[in-house]
Amino acid sequence: MPQTASQPYRTTRTDVRIPMPDGTLLAARLWRPVTDGPVPALLEYQAGGIGDTTEARDAQRHPWYAGHGYASLRVDSRGHGCSPGPPTDPASDAGLADAVAVLGWLAGRPWCTGRIGAFGLGRGGTAALALAALAPEPLAAVVAVCADDDRHAVPRTAGGAPLAAAGCQAAAASLAAACRPPDPQRAGDDWRRLWLERLAALDPSGDGSPDAPGTPGPVRRERIRAAVLAVGGWADPYPETVLRLVREMTAPVRGIIGPWPHEYPDQGRPPGPAIGFLQETLRWWDHWLRDVDTGVLKEPALRTWMNESVPPATAYANRPGRWIGDDGWPSPDVRDIRYGLDDALRTAGTPSGERYVPVRSPQHTGIDGGSVRPAGRAADLPPDQRAEDGRSVCFDSAPLPEPTEVLGAASLRLHVREGVRPGQVAARLCDVAPDGTSTLVSRGAAAVTAAGDLAFPLAAVAHAFPAGHRIRLALSSAYWPWLWPSADRAGFELDPGASVLTLPVRHLAADAGSGPILFDPPERAGAPAAGRAEPLTARPERTVVHDVAAGEWRLEVAVGDGPLLHADGLVAEEHVLEGYRIRSDDPLSAVARTDRTLRLERTDIGWDVTVQIRSECRAQGPHLVLHDHVRALEGGAVVFERDWRRRLPGP
Repeated sequence: MPQTASQPYRTTRTDVRIPMPDGTLLAARLWRPVTDGPVPALLEYQAGGIGDTTEARDAQRHPWYAGHGYASLRVDSRGHGCSPGPPTDPASDAGLADAVAVLGWLAGRPWCTGRIGAFGLGRGGTAALALAALAPEPLAAVVAVCADDDRHAVPRTAGGAPLAAAGCQAAAASLAAACRPPDPQRAGDDWRRLWLERLAALDPSGDGSPDAPGTPGPVRRERIRAAVLAVGGWADPYPETVLRLVREMTAPVRGIIGPWPHEYPDQGRPPGPAIGFLQETLRWWDHWLRDVDTGVLKEPALRTWMNESVPPATAYANRPGRWIGDDGWPSPDVRDIRYGLDDALRTAGTPSGERYVPVRSPQHTGIDGGSVRPAGRAADLPPDQRAEDGRSVCFDSAPLPEPTEVLGAASLRLHVREGVRPGQVAARLCDVAPDGTSTLVSRGAAAVTAAGDLAFPLAAVAHAFPAGHRIRLALSSAYWPWLWPSADRAGFELDPGASVLTLPVRHLAADAGSGPILFDPPERAGAPAAGRAEPLTARPERTVVHDVAAGEWRLEVAVGDGPLLHADGLVAEEHVLEGYRIRSDDPLSAVARTDRTLRLERTDIGWDVTVQIRSECRAQGPHLVLHDHVRALEGGAVVFERDWRRRLPGP
């Protein structure tokens, strides 16, 4: 590749095979700078397909790092892409054993100094953190983006309530990644054998519970010895990972949380603004892998984007706000402010003299909750919450006399009346403007199992409530399709006089005397050319249907990708359709289903494969039953078809 002004080195690219201890050869692509001496190395290890699913972002990142003097290696985990073997999650124990072997291979190359960094997005970032927790000697630094340091198989809220949309969606996505065939252009004539062996080895994990045998536990943050740059987004499900790492790690750590969705921060996917993420990571690598003082340790321990108040919308190209810095976490500039629900916050319509307030919501409450994992699409974020507020019990503050900035996780303590039956509570923190519009700021949920005090956190956030706005706490006994509904729709009763909302309020003068926090504009290597092979049929991304006669609500989420024509002739097309339905009066009517269709084609060699996946989940007694179906076709003929049914812990 040619040298550019922003990339001091010319680079080369080579496809390699990396031997594992059992003889398996993992497929990898290596970018190296053209130089005479050894250089540090970077590793991205995940369950994607080199030259396929991650081709565009690989071509933006790895050549750029090589052009700045690093050997940059992208490895497909076992059973993914062109790597043989059964499909293996890179963050699982088996996947991490392979990752340690890859590190050893890298450190032993004559062109490598033996000092290595690891990075990744999503599951790849989780794998990098979990690898660092094993403390392998060559690994000196990590950059983890939108990583989940929990690693449990069944998504649940911090309060223990099971997440519906995330569970079904994740099951289908995991199967789709495992079923994706090797590319014959890279795997050769062996592609079909590898694919059929991969399909035969499919095994949706255990019963999905955190205690199932072989399910990895949370990443042991205290065991990490490598320096970690943890990056997240307020529109992503995992910003708390960044806060936990900054709070608990003993090794050097810095955290950045922007307004972003589940994506690299230089991509410009809404909500922005994007930053020069590659330049920021280069500072990190140069400090820890080259011993160059780039000033990274002079940065605040935590840099976050403070969201300004905005009217509710399902997407923001750029979220208004500003960068702020805190010297540690918990921040010395944040203090907990307690609001009693019957004092500082009040609700209307409670009978005088009645101590308890009933919370009984229709089962479709939550239909305007937005995407569980925003990815920068047009309908990802929650719309105006006034309809949801009307299905909930709301406690409003008086108009704020001055701005109030929240940074971190709010917490809620509710006192539930005796005689309560098992159920759930969903809590939403909203910013209510003088015109009545209600913008969702944060939310949390918990299972209601007994009378007495129930305490749980809301999702961490940074938000500035303006003067004149109200802070609203909305409570509901249902939140579909985020939460699986409880079988009992009776709801619960709470005592506002013994219930408290605690907000982490940042001092308004905390930034006084501090210099501005700045990032360079995004810089990347050029992505390979790709275009539409044919027009993409438009379809509404998010549709809500209310069947009035049946009393049923249906939510449909459609996501299409392609058909995309890659630079090497590969045509890839993938469509996802999520469907959720429930009757307002019947929690047991809830059904979640995800259909995914993948088609890959190379017309020059007559290669045409399709994978069809359906994951459907519904309640059955005290459990949830998840039904997975996979069908694989080659040239229109079915070559594999199988069903799995498994029970998951219920609400």
